[in-house]
Amino acid sequence: MAENWLHVAGTVQPGYGVASGCGHDPRYPDGTLALQWPHFAAHGLPLDGLFRATLNIDITPRHFALTGRDWCFPGVDWSAYIPPETFSFSRCRLCWQSAWHDALIYYPHPETKPEHFQSDTIVEVLAPRLDAIRYGSPVELALNPAHVRLS
Repeated sequence: MAENWLHVAGTVQPGYGVASGCGHDPRYPDGTLALQWPHFAAHGLPLDGLFRATLNIDITPRHFALTGRDWCFPGVDWSAYIPPETFSFSRCRLCWQSAWHDALIYYPHPETKPEHFQSDTIVEVLAPRLDAIRYGSPVELALNPAHVRLS
């Protein structure tokens, strides 16, 4: 884990809803993560305790770039509808309502992702289920400086 985390404030924003299945994409009625999760687990990604949806954290006016990772899975063939994708993950921490939670940056590589692109002001995070968190909730992220560049 990072000894000197990069801290950045953010706000939970709505995403496309496809990761969780809330976006009602008929190709993925249970969400894309339901199909991706077994591939990630088979490659050793520690998913215990994480909720099967992403939190989209807007860090505007900052910009985010993933420059390293704890895990990278190239060519994950998880869908019959799109070509294989590459996914990277970096350990991070999420603070909400004064409580810190272990989490992961979820990063589908844009060069292999055919749709649902994210702005570079959005950090997608897999975290434990936080029942009362809502769009607009302020959070703080602690990011690994060896894996992340903020500008």
